[in-house]
Amino acid sequence: MSPPSDDDFRTHSPTAPIDDTPTVSCSRCGEEWDLSYELDELQLGNQSVEQFALDHRRHTGHFPDDVSPWVVSCRRCPDGEQFLSEASARRWARTHARHTRHEVSMDHADDDGVVITPE
Repeated sequence: MSPPSDDDFRTHSPTAPIDDTPTVSCSRCGEEWDLSYELDELQLGNQSVEQFALDHRRHTGHFPDDVSPWVVSCRRCPDGEQFLSEASARRWARTHARHTRHEVSMDHADDDGVVITPE
């Protein structure tokens, strides 16, 4: 076996810059967006996709592709909400159940539904 040479430790620069800006698409809108604004201007970092999804829903009434919200619905009154994190959905459901004494269902596309009951 030959001893290591300087060539073994030389780093090679890429021929083209790597564009690793995340993109989000929406088949209902027929559009695709890169999240450079959320990353560069708003400086949201890892939360850029989540914030874009929430903004998209706020302005269009639906979430972009591949985003499945947690849906919480009161079983007695018309109150309900959608959240992107389970913790936020569970907190809303528990708070609503506690204050109203109503049962609240929590559903997600990737999970079996659960019912939060008043204590």
